[in-house]
Amino acid sequence: MSSHSPDQPSRPSRTINQNPDAMPPLSKAIPLGLQHIMAMFAGNVTPPIIIAGVIGAGTGEQIFLIQVALFVAGIATLVQTIGMGPVGARLPIVQGTSFGFLPVALPLAGSFGLAAVLGASFIAGLLQVVLGTFLKKIRHWFSPIVTGIVVLLIGITLMPVGINYAAGGVGADDFASPTNLGLALFVLVVTILVHQFGRGFLKASSILIGLVSGYLVAIALGMVDFSSVTDAAWFAFPKPLQYGMEFHLTAIIGMTLIMFVVGLETIGNISAITMGGAGRHAKDRELSGGVMADGVATSFAALFNTLPNTAYAQNVGLITLTGVVSRHVVTIGGILLICMGLFPKLGGLVAAMPPAVLGGAGVVMFGMIASAGLKIIQECELDQRAMLIIAVAMSLGIGLPAVEAIAKTMPGQVGLLLKSGLVPAALAALLLDAVLPGKPDRRERLAQEQAKEHE
Repeated sequence: MSSHSPDQPSRPSRTINQNPDAMPPLSKAIPLGLQHIMAMFAGNVTPPIIIAGVIGAGTGEQIFLIQVALFVAGIATLVQTIGMGPVGARLPIVQGTSFGFLPVALPLAGSFGLAAVLGASFIAGLLQVVLGTFLKKIRHWFSPIVTGIVVLLIGITLMPVGINYAAGGVGADDFASPTNLGLALFVLVVTILVHQFGRGFLKASSILIGLVSGYLVAIALGMVDFSSVTDAAWFAFPKPLQYGMEFHLTAIIGMTLIMFVVGLETIGNISAITMGGAGRHAKDRELSGGVMADGVATSFAALFNTLPNTAYAQNVGLITLTGVVSRHVVTIGGILLICMGLFPKLGGLVAAMPPAVLGGAGVVMFGMIASAGLKIIQECELDQRAMLIIAVAMSLGIGLPAVEAIAKTMPGQVGLLLKSGLVPAALAALLLDAVLPGKPDRRERLAQEQAKEHE
């Protein structure tokens, strides 16, 4: 039952939207699905572009790598939203190519080639499915204090990404130019105004309206290069195993370690969706199915020549902002992604959007992820024990990435794990929560929650 009074006109629609199985009318669901795709598009195609540079790929190969990244993300998104047996959270989760694996994938691709990266990804994906299968037995390890810290750190980690986009994208000739920053500010202001003063569907589409407005202004300013649309084919089916697979132990160990962190991120993202959007804790089957789907998506991605897939945090921020938790909206987004993968010219249209446009929206979305983390932490009693766990984890999570020299002095994979900050922070939170005296009985609380679900 909602505690809001019926005389508040904007509340009932949000309460309906809090049900993941609710289906808005198609006239609203399609634009909302498109909004999700525009939010994740740049993040999804950037890792393949970076990998293409490392392996010396030509323009044709680069377009192919972008195409398979879109196709795989679409299929993987449907696995999450529709589900296959125990696999899939059946929540509005958008899957996409993971930035988290790049610190390991880039040196591996340079040393062993893309085939070794794909082989290691395939194995890491299978191991993540195993992790998801046993998640119910270890769920009590992931208390609100642990998942809240992970979600908060995901948001904090992504904030500089949003600002970099707003400045024009790292490496851009006009990085941090007044034009780029002004365009990002325009998108940010439009998004805030529409979200604050819009009602119903208009309010829920605030990110899309901000992005489209910014795109149109960018076209008027001559900032959009449509050559990616001209060069792209009308129709092309992605070819699996184009680069083959090789299996090197070093690569497999590196990918598996990062996979564990990505699994923690997925748990955090699912918790953020249910808490920030649906106003409840995630269920066992949602967490287990979501992590298993992450693994299936990663192995599937390797077969189709692209990097591991994971639940996209920027879309979690979008759900938290709009309050629309319908998984069917994201299913439509997944179908649009598959179409972009099969009809590369469609993908080219979105690829032409200047990074500054996305940056303006990213400032809001990534901040909303951090806000969702704070909301999860708020579920705990913030006593001295909880404050100590937060203090240690946040210091490691923010401090270690800021001092890169520490990661450089560590051997191999240890250095890579310290560089992210999220791994030591998550491990510290897990360990401290497990060993410090005075931990609330999480198992009993979960049992009570599950009993209520079955009533």
